[in-house]
Amino acid sequence: MMQFIKATEEQTDDVFAVYSEAIIAMEKDGIHQWDEVYPDKQIISEDIAESRMFIGIEDGRIAVCFVLCEECDDEYKNGRWLYPDSRFNVIHRLCVAPSFQHQGVAARTLCHIEKFCKSNGYDSIRLDCFTQNPYSRKLYDKAGYAVTGYADWRKGRFELREKKI
Repeated sequence: MMQFIKATEEQTDDVFAVYSEAIIAMEKDGIHQWDEVYPDKQIISEDIAESRMFIGIEDGRIAVCFVLCEECDDEYKNGRWLYPDSRFNVIHRLCVAPSFQHQGVAARTLCHIEKFCKSNGYDSIRLDCFTQNPYSRKLYDKAGYAVTGYADWRKGRFELREKKI
């Protein structure tokens, strides 16, 4: 059973290691979504310091990391949001540790995030998904996140997605 908690400053190196390992695994799969520039250790440290980095612990190890906050990049204005007046939360940097991939961890994490957001008064969840990452696209399609637009960043095109919860 996975336990979800907010990451602490003492866990910064461990959280950063999960992202670093995931970048290596994604590169091997030909997915060039993240690199040494993003997400870097400073971004991870800021996420933790601002109490918006969550981790899922399973078998005493970090299985998944993600950021949850109300902030989003200016590029989100490109979305034709289905629920424009809703109170929404945004998922950023959802990352499953390579040793936990292909075990349903991301899907279970999304379920947890949706329940958490709903219980905290949110009506919808927004996120962006790299168009060249077939794993995350399949995950969000299956979970019912609708594509509402696109954003173009340094690494390429991202789908803007939203789901009412």
